[in-house]
This record gives sequence, C-alpha cells and structure tokens, in this order.
Amino acid sequence: MNINNITVAVGMSGGVDSSLAAVLLQREGYKVIGITMAIYSGNESPGQAAGHACYGPGEQDDIKKAEDVCAFLGIPHYVVDLKEEYRKCVLDYFTHEYLTGKTPNPCTRCNPVLKFGFMLDKARQAGIAFDLFATGHYVRIYYDENSGRHILKRAVDHKKDQSYFLYGLQKQLLPRLLFPLGRLTKQTVRRLAKDLELPVSNRPESQDFVEDGDYAELFDRDLIQPGKIVDSDGKKLGSHRGIIYYTIGQRRGLGIAHSEPLYVIDIDAKNNIITAGPKQKLYSDSLVAEHTNFLSIPRPRKPMQIKAKIRHNHVAAHATLIPQSANAVTVTFDKPQLSITPGQAVVFYHDDIVLGGGTITQRL
Repeated sequence: MNINNITVAVGMSGGVDSSLAAVLLQREGYKVIGITMAIYSGNESPGQAAGHACYGPGEQDDIKKAEDVCAFLGIPHYVVDLKEEYRKCVLDYFTHEYLTGKTPNPCTRCNPVLKFGFMLDKARQAGIAFDLFATGHYVRIYYDENSGRHILKRAVDHKKDQSYFLYGLQKQLLPRLLFPLGRLTKQTVRRLAKDLELPVSNRPESQDFVEDGDYAELFDRDLIQPGKIVDSDGKKLGSHRGIIYYTIGQRRGLGIAHSEPLYVIDIDAKNNIITAGPKQKLYSDSLVAEHTNFLSIPRPRKPMQIKAKIRHNHVAAHATLIPQSANAVTVTFDKPQLSITPGQAVVFYHDDIVLGGGTITQRL
C-alpha cells in the first residue's frame, strides 16, 4: 500500500512526545489525524496546570495544546469522551487495589485498556477512519520473519523506555501500531520540537498520575482509617493515617523514632495494620504474578530464563519464569530483589524484547 494512502491516528496528549510523533509521521508521507482522550470528570480549571498530569483539572488545557499542535500541522483533531470508562477501569481499580493493601500502577492499566482499547473503538464508532495508530511512547516494534510475529522492543534510549507500561497490549494489535520515537533520545526529541517551532516545544513533562501527586482525593474519606504500625513481633511502634498513604519499601512518613531506619515491610488491609522493619526484611527472591499477558512469544509451557522488572525504574534482573496455570507464573530471581510489591506489574524481557508481564499478587 502506498504510504500516502495510509491514515494514522496519533494519540495526542498535548505534550512534546506525542506532538513530535505526529510531525514525524506527517513528514514520512502518512495522512495524520490527532485523537485525544477526555477522562477527567471533576471540576475544570483551564490554564492552571503546570504540566499535563494523567488525570486532573488541567485537562482542558491539555486538549487545547493538542488542538494547537494539530492546527499548526494542518490536520484534523478529535476528542473521544472516555470519562465513564476511565472511572470504571482505572480509578475504581486503583482505589480498590489500594484499599486491599496493594500498590497498583494506573499506567499499566490505562494504556492497554483505555488508550489502545476503548479510545480506538469509540473513535471508529464515531466514524473516524484510520488504518494505523501511533503514540509518542518510547518503544519499538519490528517484524520477526523467523517467528512470523510482530515484536515489541525496548526503546533505544533505555532511560526513557516505556515498555514496562505496554506489556498488556494485545499481540494482534501490534501490526497496526507505530512508535516513531522508539529510536530517538529524549534530547533529540526536544531539539527537533524546538527546531520545528512546535507550540509545545518547551512544555514540561507529566510527572504524576494526578495533579500535585495527591491521589487521596480519589478515595471516599470514610474508607481511610488510621491504624497501628507494628514490628514483626506485633509490638506497636506507632500509628498510621490510613493504608492508602503507604507502600512496601516506604521509609519516609512513618513518624517513628528508632535505633535504625524502618521501612514498610507489610500492609495488612483486613486488620488495618502496617508492619515496619529493617531494610533487610524487604529482600525477596520470588513472586507470583497473575493476569499474565504474553506479547512477543507464545505462552510458555515450561520454565525459561528471562530478565524481569518489578517496577518502572527497576533494573531488569536475571530470573527464572515458571508457568503455574493459564493465568499465573512464578518468578524466581537469581539474586534477592528489594521491595517486591503486590499490585505492581512485573514485566519479562529477553535482551530488548518485551516477552510479556503480569500483576504481582504475592511476594514469596
């Protein structure tokens, strides 16, 4: 197919990365359109956002920035209303998991379900026609002739790599995706955006899930109850202000004077108790992951050697993946890892290839 006859919808956030992705695809010869999710259901405050957090009252400013970029490029821009879907699939999931003592990562949920799922479906239902979908994520896709599969790979710029957030994509979607920034560094992206005089070239990056990083406002206040902080023997050390404010491995905010630094080593949501202890108590060499998705390979039937990341900024560590069921695996690391946290994603790699991932349900 002639590239000039291919229409690419670009997921536009109002930031530099997605804006440059649209420019690069347009320059390659694709017909480009912009699509932006509308997900915020609270009170708006246009122009007040310093950056563009995923969820917050500055959303209208983000949408306006995306519109400005599309006008600058002379391409159509569409807004897809996903407020209800976001509330059910991301916000309700996020609050439920926190209230059960887990630490969910909303991005690993939002990307496959909302951005690469409902948004595309609802856009097509609204009569918006496109052949391929692209975003400004720092990842790569290539076609492996030996396996006959499209493979998701880490970005060239490992510091900006976002493959951790995309392990949940459906493999049948990969042939229809484009990631123009996967071979670029962030410095190059900023330079290109400035050289092209994009309206958002100096816009700061989004750093938070919610604006100001205060996600407590997402919870029913009646469900946030203070409770005890105890040591491993059950001795009371202090009090906490609600389990939603704590995560495994946390040190700051415990408010406990002790002879050695203390960290959150366990969260008992049923009894509203947090256990604190020394750092060595945080090390573990095994975990159970469920709701697994294998993206670039068939689901394994026997143990295999991998590297695994237990959070976005974790350095992938050597491990053995052992299938347990159609939905679950055990991961055993060659060396103990710090702060394996239920609710977070664990993502499996072979070199730069993203094999798949799942949600951590147990630390063994």
